[in-house]
Order: sequence, then structure tokens, then C-alpha cells
Amino acid sequence: MSNGRILVVEDDPDISKMLKIYFSSQGYDVLAELRGRPAIDTCAQKMPNVVILDINLPDIDGYTVCRELRGSLRTKHIPIIFLTQKDERSDKIKGLELGADDYITKPFDIEELKLRVQGAIRRATYENLTNPTTSLPSGKLIEEHLKSIKSREDWTLLYIGIKDMDAFKEIQGIVALDDVLRFLATIITEAVEKHGTLNDFIGHAGSNDFLLVTRPDLAPVLCREITRRFAEEVQVFYPFTARQEGKVVYTDGHGSVKEAPFMSLSVAALSGSEGPFADIREITEVAADIRRRKPGCP
Repeated sequence: MSNGRILVVEDDPDISKMLKIYFSSQGYDVLAELRGRPAIDTCAQKMPNVVILDINLPDIDGYTVCRELRGSLRTKHIPIIFLTQKDERSDKIKGLELGADDYITKPFDIEELKLRVQGAIRRATYENLTNPTTSLPSGKLIEEHLKSIKSREDWTLLYIGIKDMDAFKEIQGIVALDDVLRFLATIITEAVEKHGTLNDFIGHAGSNDFLLVTRPDLAPVLCREITRRFAEEVQVFYPFTARQEGKVVYTDGHGSVKEAPFMSLSVAALSGSEGPFADIREITEVAADIRRRKPGCP
């Protein structure tokens, strides 16, 4: 299990390589960019848990990168730690005013940087910005995004849930279930990278409820890609005997032997044109009702 995803934005190849090797050895998934503009795109596509950002970059400076990340709903929640040779008070203040979460100067202590990374990820989770299992936006960030689109019509929300999770949990346990949730989060993210746009929003509302807000014309292909991949690949999480039988056989809490199919996705599609919606609660209530009554891709 990964401790999280880090994006290192550093134009010195030696420092970049050193940070990648070190944090990879600490259990992190590490991405690296040498320039600011590609870093902004990578951040929007890969959604790291924290960005380690140098100020002096060859194309645009770190302040500009920070400003653009904070200006996007997709990336505004991601913690940013400035890593730079500048140590003047004015430079530090400028970075913090732009929304950076922390600031560390070169030469730096790698153990101190690790602690600051851990603290940034922990604060984001504590403040209900990201889901602790999948690291996707949750809570406040989902509310903010739904508020921003409530009065518009140019969106479709895919409300995604997992069916037959209880049977899987009975035979494999809660830890394995968390692996399935991270697996689904990866599938949704990769589908958006392949077919979506940088403005698409992915959220994990809790339990097995995921949502994807995208353009109406992209929703059908995204939905089909996500449901297809989940159906094809979810069997790897089951024991060999279950895969052979093509079903799950388990004993429930009352001692009764039960059978269940493999997990699958249930998806509801809600379009902004179906509004107006009184508030964001109505959006999620209508989507949940659609998923109960008539699930399926648009």
C-alpha cells in the first residue's frame, strides 16, 4: 500500500533524482517534473497528495505554478511545500500568501522534509479535504464543486457505487475492501486521463460512493470505460476457488450459507439540464434515486 503520491517539481536533475529515490524507498509513489508548465498538467491529471515545488524553474516560476494550482477547483486542495534556495522573509511571505502550505530552504534535511510531507497529507485528511483510503477529494471539496455547477447545465454527474461488497467483505475482510476502493479510484482517474479533460472532477464521498462530474458528451464513454474495466479486473481480488466457481459462497452473521456474484458497479447519470436544483443536497438525492431505480450509463 502506498503512503501517498508526491509530485516533485525541481529543475536540478540530481536533487530531483535523490528525492524520487528517497521517497520511493519510504513507500510513496513519486512523480517528477523539471519545468513548471508540465507540472501543472501532471498535477491535474495524476492528483498527487502533496507537491514539493522549487521556486526557480526554467519556464515559469514556482509562484506562478502555485497560483495556477490554487486557482483550479481540481487542484486547489493539494498541499504545496516550497523547496528553494531563497531564504529571505519576503520570499517566504509571498509563497504563503499564494496559498503554499509550507516552506523549506536548501540545503535541507531530508528527514525534516519527510516529516513536513507527512504533516501536509495528515492535515488534508483531518480537514476533510481528501478521503483517507483513496486520497480523492471528499467532504468540503465535493460540496464546493457541486455548488459551483448547481446553476449550470453543461455537466453530467456519474454517481458510482459498488454492488455486492458485503459478500466480498465476509470472505476477504475490510483491508482487502480498501484495496478494491483504491482500485476503483485508479480506474476512474485513468479513464479521465484517457477520455476526459483537466476540468473533470472526481470525488469519493465515503463508503462506496464515488462521483465524476464531466461534460455531457464525455459521460457515456467514461461510464462504459469505468464499468468495463471494473468488471474485467475485479476478479483478481477474489480467492482462486471463487474465481473457479464464478461466484462467492460465504456464511453470514446468522450462520446461513449464502451465495453472491462478484462485485460490479451501479452507475447513475444525472445531467445539469435536469435542474434547476434547489441545493447540492438535491443533486445527490436525485442521483441516488436514479441509481436505485434505473442505473446505467447515459
